[in-house]
Amino acid sequence: MIVVITSLELKNPFHFFFSYKAMFVVKQLKSSSSKQFKSTGFWTKHYTMSLWDNANDMKEFAHSGAHAEAMKASKTMAKEIWTRSLEMDHLPSWSAAKALLKDGKVLRF
Repeated sequence: MIVVITSLELKNPFHFFFSYKAMFVVKQLKSSSSKQFKSTGFWTKHYTMSLWDNANDMKEFAHSGAHAEAMKASKTMAKEIWTRSLEMDHLPSWSAAKALLKDGKVLRF
């Protein structure tokens, strides 16, 4: 199984447009083949974790629909996005996930 951990830091806490897009991403996620999903965050820092049977299912989700649209828009709203994919059979705790992200891929805008 594949766990994807992501953090996003907004440039400005008032990017409500991103929050609007996030609602559609969560709706897409709920109808996807994702096995589990968690999110947390406040103000400008937000985190997500999702669990997938395989990398194909995860990539199909990431490159389609509301998620693909949100990724395009993230360049104008985010300072940086960290992401890490790992082979795990369950979602880690938030403290473990945040530590794992330190070895992840970063996009800075």
